[in-house]
Amino acid sequence: MTSRFGKLPWLWISVLVFVLDQASKFYFEGSLRLYQQIVVIPDYFSWTLAYNTGAAFSFLADESGWQRWLFALIAIGVSAVLVVWMKRLKRDETWLAIALALVLGGALGNLLDRMLLGHVVDFILVHWQNRWYFPAFNLADSAITVGAIMLALDMFKTKKSGETVHD
Repeated sequence: MTSRFGKLPWLWISVLVFVLDQASKFYFEGSLRLYQQIVVIPDYFSWTLAYNTGAAFSFLADESGWQRWLFALIAIGVSAVLVVWMKRLKRDETWLAIALALVLGGALGNLLDRMLLGHVVDFILVHWQNRWYFPAFNLADSAITVGAIMLALDMFKTKKSGETVHD
């Protein structure tokens, strides 16, 4: 049985992700020049300032600007679905609520960047001995990734309400 508000109280995680994401982006935009790198762990991890007008891995970044609105609409739609989903969760679905809250907080953090700046601010750079670079990312991207992994793991739970497990 779901309560009136489902798992909406877990939205505090979304708020925390959003605030930390925006604060970190504000800090790094004020502290670094575009593409400046500050090595944290030599050969593996650096802070850098980069702007992404596309989606994950700079998908569609070279387009003329229409992608900004497409990604904003997608983020708004996904955010609405996540809130409704959280409201409908049952008492024992806390893991799922946390996963959805992480994705929601990250989506809203990147949405605000897109709407106000026209791009997403990234500042985390993972690399290997200056030969391999993972695309720069931010805390919102990290929350979305962790939330998505948690959602995938939730699908593999053997005991879901209303379902029977067969050998």
